Amino acid sequence: MRFDVNCSILFTDLPVLERPAAAAAAGFEGVEFWWPFERAVPDDKEVEAFVAAIEDAGVHLVGLNFVDDIPEGGRGLFSRPADGARLRDNLDVAVGIAGRLGCRALNALYGNRVDGLDAQQDELALENLRLAARKAAAIDAVVLVEALNSYESPSYPLVSVKAAIDVIEAVGEPNVRFLADLYHLGRMGEDLEAALRHPLTGHVQIADNPGRGRPGTGELPLRQLLEGYDGWVGLEYKDPDRSFDWIAEWSHQRSHVRATTIRQEFTA
Repeated sequence: MRFDVNCSILFTDLPVLERPAAAAAAGFEGVEFWWPFERAVPDDKEVEAFVAAIEDAGVHLVGLNFVDDIPEGGRGLFSRPADGARLRDNLDVAVGIAGRLGCRALNALYGNRVDGLDAQQDELALENLRLAARKAAAIDAVVLVEALNSYESPSYPLVSVKAAIDVIEAVGEPNVRFLADLYHLGRMGEDLEAALRHPLTGHVQIADNPGRGRPGTGELPLRQLLEGYDGWVGLEYKDPDRSFDWIAEWSHQRSHVRATTIRQEFTA
């Protein structure tokens, strides 16, 4: 199990370009970001500064969102007719940054519903996801489709594992995968273990529920769920104290369980 920090929700007291170094100083080897620029197509200077911030910090860019409308309160552009040009202009830029930094996971937020346009939006989303997947395949990357919770995102149509998987299967590209955010799925009462082990799951993010705080502040059995999982786990929770003591506690608990198991096997 390897933890990476989502620097768009943690370390937000720092400028964007200082966050990778802060994550490295806290002991992390990986980071991920929502779209870190104000524009869909930033200028070369902005891109170079972001790439340098990751490389100079010595961390791996685990995940990157395609351009989204999160700062405006939205939930992505892939199904939004009015934002089609903005999204398509961004695809090559996002894939280019990911390729330079060895990032192999690009998150494609589906987008909120527009009244009366459900069928048009679904058709557009499939078209855009296929295009993104084909571009991502050139750098051996996957495109992620995420399910959110309906309490915080009431206009977002993918609020279950099944809804996200149905979209992935309809896209029909081999490098489209499911982003299992255990916080969102936990709020929706989903089977978290089944979501984590689903063969199409390509990335995992965590926060505890309720509250979207760090593990241990809520009721989700995150440590037990992640036992045996060997992929990156994105930390996408809110924590004004920026405390990562829980990671050391998890490691201690795992070591204790292993030692106990070995003793039991030996004495048996």
